[in-house]
Amino acid sequence: MAESDGTIRGGARVLTFQDLERAQDRPALVMDAIRRHCGSRAYRTARAADEYDRQRNVTVREYVQTIFDLTGSRLVDFTASNSRIASNFFHRLNTQRCLYSLGQGVSFIGPEDGGEDATKALLGPHFDRDLIDLAYRALIHGVSFGFWNLDRLHVFPLTEFVPFWDEREGTLRAGARFWRLDPSRPMQAVLYEEGGYTRFESRQDGSDSSTERLVMVEELRPYKEQVRWTEAGGEEVVAGENYSALPVVPMWGSRLHQSTLVGMRAAIDSYDLIRSGFANDLSDCAQIYWTISNAGGMTDADLRRFMDRLRLMHVAVVDADEGQAATPSVQEPPYAARKQYLDDIRAQIYEDFGALDVHTVAAGATNDHIDAAYQPMDEEASDFEQQVSEFVQQVLSLMGVDDQPVFHRSRISNQAEQVSMVVQEAQWLDQETILRKLPNVRPDEVPGILDRLAEEEQDRMGVAQSIADGSFAQQGGQGGQGPEEKEEENGGGGR
Repeated sequence: MAESDGTIRGGARVLTFQDLERAQDRPALVMDAIRRHCGSRAYRTARAADEYDRQRNVTVREYVQTIFDLTGSRLVDFTASNSRIASNFFHRLNTQRCLYSLGQGVSFIGPEDGGEDATKALLGPHFDRDLIDLAYRALIHGVSFGFWNLDRLHVFPLTEFVPFWDEREGTLRAGARFWRLDPSRPMQAVLYEEGGYTRFESRQDGSDSSTERLVMVEELRPYKEQVRWTEAGGEEVVAGENYSALPVVPMWGSRLHQSTLVGMRAAIDSYDLIRSGFANDLSDCAQIYWTISNAGGMTDADLRRFMDRLRLMHVAVVDADEGQAATPSVQEPPYAARKQYLDDIRAQIYEDFGALDVHTVAAGATNDHIDAAYQPMDEEASDFEQQVSEFVQQVLSLMGVDDQPVFHRSRISNQAEQVSMVVQEAQWLDQETILRKLPNVRPDEVPGILDRLAEEEQDRMGVAQSIADGSFAQQGGQGGQGPEEKEEENGGGGR
């Protein structure tokens, strides 16, 4: 459900599903919705998040050093160094949060008739990879949209998708995806509704881009089509069917329904500006500068020749009788204060995001210390996994499957300590539980290991049975006598 404070619907008044239903000219309404969406605060934040994700800090890139003249006017200082050093905090921290929960893929509890493997088979081999892409964009944009296309999940980022929310329920009832390969190329747009999808393409009247309009190039088509091919008629659509609901499902990055860039941007900008400023100071502050005394009679040309001789020959001749002197001095930029500030703000960025800074985990730390370091990350992951779980269950509902996802968090641990604990508990656990608790065994390896263990057990039982049968036969043939032989012997002696 969308927020009502403008987080997603910020800027100009957005168009809702009810507006789409009432529209007489649907291509014009879709074009208007795209323009309003591109002017919204959520769209601008998502575009900025993409830049930070590519390690292109917008603030540092646009920053220029300025000076003030005697009149108080602000001027650009073209003589100052302007190093622009961008950190990779944004990409690093969002990748950590996303892969912490989804790095090992999503498992399922499994329906009673098929089990976990049946659900994974229905979702296809690319589902885990597509889900990671969708979830990552949901984190950095605040929300992203997944289109379930029969057997594959397609990712629609917020920068390419206009949602049409229901005014009464707040749910997603329709949406338009838009893109263009180049600014000089026409825009492509697809309107997704519960009853099918419609394709549009832009046309431009004259040279003014504001006159660009959408025209329908493909009428409403169902999401599922049965196609028959014959030599006489070629390919022909014989039947069509839609899903029980709109096959485009939103995934939120958190319960706040906003980009992770919000709140983090100011800290990243401060960190990058301090680092860039330190680099600029190293360039602008000369290692040695000279103070010339009693040289008021020297002209500007004389001063330049004097300084050129110092730089080239490192020798200066002054008139001591007239009191002239050239005193060398060394200027160094402040280092300790800036270094401490950078360390403090780096730690604050990790703490505010709820991420794990591996430099804070000492070598050989026990699992108790590691678990304590992971506690903030576990809390953020629980919120994130709740959003992912809700999305996956809606996709499964479209497929008619009743199941729940299970997440396996990727984390470092003291493996020797963990294995030792599992070994101590092994006498009370079954083989599958033991394998799933071992840190060096992946969850997808467990079924294969259990199958091989079962085969080895059957082979051992077969060999033991063969040995037992062979021993019994050998004992019966060599050292034993049958009942008839014993009866005949006893009977003969009695007679």
